[in-house]
Amino acid sequence: MVALRNLDLALLALALPIFLVAGLPLLGYATALVIWLMWRSIGAYADRKAQATTDLGRMAAIVTGSMIGRGYLMGLTLLAVGLSAGDDVGLSAAVLCVVLFTVSFTTKLVAHPVDGTRPSAP
Repeated sequence: MVALRNLDLALLALALPIFLVAGLPLLGYATALVIWLMWRSIGAYADRKAQATTDLGRMAAIVTGSMIGRGYLMGLTLLAVGLSAGDDVGLSAAVLCVVLFTVSFTTKLVAHPVDGTRPSAP
């Protein structure tokens, strides 16, 4: 299960040679790298906080707020980089972030039921 949970990080590492060979801007890769590491670290912190509470309403609020906040953080950062560094940098970073999000979200949906992290019934 560890490999499945970290598939997005493997894909991020695999994207570097693709960026180099395809001649895509490395600033776009660096932007996506920083955004994605922030996304993962904030998400891990929020997951720990959510698992530490026994109140289901608070748990839902933490997870939902984290997801919405990280979405805004990603979008605004991509917008700022695209406007300041150029369309090609912003677009390459955005496409990589969308691919990483899709892989991460899908693997989280697949791995969560067998991960054993579901809250037990009262």
